[in-house]
Order: sequence, then C-alpha cells, then structure tokens
Amino acid sequence: MKSPLVVFDLDGTLLDTHADLVASLNHTIAALDLPPVSYDDVTHLVGNGAQVMIERACKLHGYTLSPEELPALLQRFIAHYTETMPGATQPYPGLLAAMDALKGQGYKLAVCTNKMEGLARTLLERLGLTHYFEAITGGDTFTVRKPHAEHLIGTIERAGGDLSRTIMIGDSVNDILVARNAGVPSVAVPFGYSDVGVETLGPNRIIYHYDELTPELVEGLLAA
Repeated sequence: MKSPLVVFDLDGTLLDTHADLVASLNHTIAALDLPPVSYDDVTHLVGNGAQVMIERACKLHGYTLSPEELPALLQRFIAHYTETMPGATQPYPGLLAAMDALKGQGYKLAVCTNKMEGLARTLLERLGLTHYFEAITGGDTFTVRKPHAEHLIGTIERAGGDLSRTIMIGDSVNDILVARNAGVPSVAVPFGYSDVGVETLGPNRIIYHYDELTPELVEGLLAA
C-alpha cells in the first residue's frame, strides 16, 4: 500500500503571500497610471493567477484593458514578484511542525496551485521549503488547472501517490471543488483568501490551526 499523500494549495494555505502579491500588482498597474488597490479589493482573486488580479484591478478603476496590453503587464508583474520574493511571505503558524510530523510518519506531501509553477518553485526554494514536497505543480504545468480534476490527479501521479490515499488542503472554492471532482477528501483552512466562509464550500473538514493537521486526522479522513 502506498504512503498517504497530503496535497496543499499554496497561496492562503501553505503561505501567507497576500502582501507581496498586492505590492507586485500595484507596481504593475502603476504602469497604467492607476492608483493602488488594497488587499480587500482583490482578496478573493489571490490564487486565481496574476492575470486575473491585473484584470480585476483595472476593472475596479474603470480602465478598459486591451488584450494587447496584457502580456507586457503580466511580465511586469512576474519580474517584480520574482525579484522581491520571498518579501513578507511566511508559512502559516504551525505548518512546519505539522509537515515534519507527517513526514516523520512516512507521509508524502505535494503542492497543487494555480500559481505559475516557476513562481511557486522559486518562492518555495527561497523559503527553504522545497525539500518537503514530492511534487510541485502550477496553473501552467498541465493543460488544465484547478478546479479540473486532472490538475490534482496529475499532481498525485507526479508525487507517486494513490488517489485513494490522498487528501487535499486548501482555502478556496477551487481547492474544495478539485478535491470533489477527483474524488478525494478535502480540508479547508479559514485563514486564507476565500471571499466566502469556507464552511459554505462543503469541505470534509475545517482546521483552524495547523496544530490540528495530524496523521490521525488524515487517517480518519481516508478511512471515512
């Protein structure tokens, strides 16, 4: 029997990235002479990729963004975010101890994020966290992305896991839906970037601190 696999979303689940994402977004839209946006303006868009954040920020300011403008703005965002990371980004409290405990019991860990894979890998490397994960996949790793089941299924395959021995942890509707679509149990965290209460998303379990993420919790979800 293969080891259990715990798959994490990145932004708002593993890492509190909001300050750096908003800073890079504001640097990007400054090229259009637009005023900065706040975290509250874009909180529910974090985790959907830089392009969606840029489009939303322009819309908030009543700016009609043409398709021709987007590639340069996206590159401006990526360059600024890459140059400044990890910035203020930190793992959520209790995360490292929880991952150490899971790894110590033989569990495998992976990341499945809609962030570009290169950005996700660079950020995790600069925080010294890459060694925890058997696989790291992003929104551009496959031809589909969360909530499409194949994004999670592909991540599980790359991690050497088994679909029937996997759980998904996330903070948003995309994370809960991808778990449901792939047929794996889901755990929601309420401290991320969802614009609705995570209890409304129908996860199998909600944890309020990573102290709650134990081997016993994972086994209970898999057994159920």
